[in-house]
Amino acid sequence: MFGKALVNDMITRSSETAHDRRSMLRGAGLLGLGALGATALGTAGATAANAADAPSDATVLNFALNLEYLEAEFYSYAAFGHGLTQSMADGNGKMGGVTGGRRVLFKNRAVRQYAEEIAKDELAHVAFLRSALGGSKVSRPAIDLKASFSAAAVAAGIIKQGQTFDPFADDTSFLLGAFIFEDVGVTAYKGAAPLITNKTYLEAAAGILAVEAYHAGIVRSALFEMGTDVQGVAQKISDVRDVVDGSTDLDQGLTPDGGATANIVPTDDNGIAFSRTPQQVLNIVYLNGASGVSGGGFYPQGLNGDLRTT
Repeated sequence: MFGKALVNDMITRSSETAHDRRSMLRGAGLLGLGALGATALGTAGATAANAADAPSDATVLNFALNLEYLEAEFYSYAAFGHGLTQSMADGNGKMGGVTGGRRVLFKNRAVRQYAEEIAKDELAHVAFLRSALGGSKVSRPAIDLKASFSAAAVAAGIIKQGQTFDPFADDTSFLLGAFIFEDVGVTAYKGAAPLITNKTYLEAAAGILAVEAYHAGIVRSALFEMGTDVQGVAQKISDVRDVVDGSTDLDQGLTPDGGATANIVPTDDNGIAFSRTPQQVLNIVYLNGASGVSGGGFYPQGLNGDLRTT
């Protein structure tokens, strides 16, 4: 197998297009995503369950709640300097703590307002899902907002092994950290929609999907405006997300293959947003492309609930 230094070099050298970078990543694999122990960017987990053993609505909503816990903690720390209260984090399963996170000293007024508005939306999503689930709600699992970002940045070739990427350091770092989450949230909700049977829950999920899409559009637009260097970093994040979730091309950067035109809305040829299965989402948030993994990355001990294994 290839060593980490060689693979990181392969990501950056002679990688003129997203297709080139993704081909090299898929061909070589990527070992050792850092202190969290995430392993290979290889094949994705199993596809969605068939109709005979499809998850219940509560299972799907709890999966969404796990993801909302992560986003709410990230944005709340960035915007306000604190995370969820215990009364917003308890429930079934072991409640975990949050590692990392601090208030961003924003210099750009618009970016600060983006962070505050998105934080309020994500906190509202957590409150809504917890209320809808009632006694079935899961607690917040352990969340890592520190080493996980550095591991993801190493995997993307943004930094070298041993260096640190801090999404709370400044406006640009914050937006790049947000970029890791937002597109995944959109594809996760769209992929979960066919699994929800209750129309009331489905309508609510569609509403949250719309809000996540607005958030993603804000983040992508802001990053695009920062110029080609930042666009290139975002492309590398997109490349790694696309590799770790399997062989299907479900991710797009901010420009078509590094061109000068914007690609703010990532869609297929029909203008439709992509879907990811819960397992593909887990591959990304665990920073691990293997099957049968139940923790790592942003969730060191895994999610709470039934949907927790790639």
